[in-house]
Amino acid sequence: MAENKERTKISVKINKRTYTIVGTESKDHVELVAKLVNNKMDEIYQANKHLDTTKLAVLTAINTMNDYLKLKEEYEELLTLLEEEN
Repeated sequence: MAENKERTKISVKINKRTYTIVGTESKDHVELVAKLVNNKMDEIYQANKHLDTTKLAVLTAINTMNDYLKLKEEYEELLTLLEEEN
């Protein structure tokens, strides 16, 4: 989150439930994050319709963190390549 910004409350819908998010990010940013989480949960649910909400949320978190770590590794590799060129 950004520092020294006013905190706002934004309501979003994820997996057919409404959540109030409090933070300093823009409304558009929070809505995009919520949409991406909702889409990922729906993707996982479509492949595993037997999952309860808790298991669905945990698998969504695991998949999202896996994607994040892969992107972070790729980013670090690119930074290393750029440093080697300079």
